[in-house]
Amino acid sequence: MDTLSEGRTLPWQHVVTEEELSIYQAAGFGKRFQGEIRPALLVIDVQYRSVGHERLPIMESIKREYPTSCGEYGWRAVPHIARLIQAFRQRNLPVIFPHVAYKENHDGQRFADKAPGIMSIPRQGYEMVKECAPEPGDILLPKHHASAFFGTPLVSYLTTQNANCVVVTGTTTSGCVRASAVDASSYGYHVIVPHDAVFDRSQTSHAVNLFDMNSKYADVMSTDEMLALIPAAQARGA
Repeated sequence: MDTLSEGRTLPWQHVVTEEELSIYQAAGFGKRFQGEIRPALLVIDVQYRSVGHERLPIMESIKREYPTSCGEYGWRAVPHIARLIQAFRQRNLPVIFPHVAYKENHDGQRFADKAPGIMSIPRQGYEMVKECAPEPGDILLPKHHASAFFGTPLVSYLTTQNANCVVVTGTTTSGCVRASAVDASSYGYHVIVPHDAVFDRSQTSHAVNLFDMNSKYADVMSTDEMLALIPAAQARGA
């Protein structure tokens, strides 16, 4: 049993060994945050470029639609993300959409050297997935790099919304989700990552990064567990 999960079944248990879990436990990693939360929801890069327009297996989605697609893994997370969006709106809690801005030739920079396929996505790939699309009152936050914080006014928005906690959803677990979670922790926010509301093209990378975030930077839990916390959360301006 994963000693960091307090008896819960979590995605990394089939990847991280018992010896490694014991090491982290002995070092004191993975403690849960205690205290009142005033959360904002981050919906990161839930665009058709990340899942494809059809619910296809990942390799088929990459070949038929976009090289950046996570295919079936993304579509599995979409209903959980949609539930969180709805719950946050009902409680008048902030919903923020950090998303990949359309890439012009000058936007590639060093990441494009590693993954040139990101530069070939047509404009329709940048549209938000219908089930998780923004509505009036939500905050749209275009970004050009992995972290939702880098080069964006996200901290200003969170300050204005009186948030002390960010709930990070979307993709990819090992990339933009992790980068945003680490930066949020560095800025002093309590970070929650619902493990079934984030996704990655690599399931091994997904599991290991959830483990690492839970150990050091965030509380990883299910969407149901996060939804159970919302009734006690303070709405913006409260």
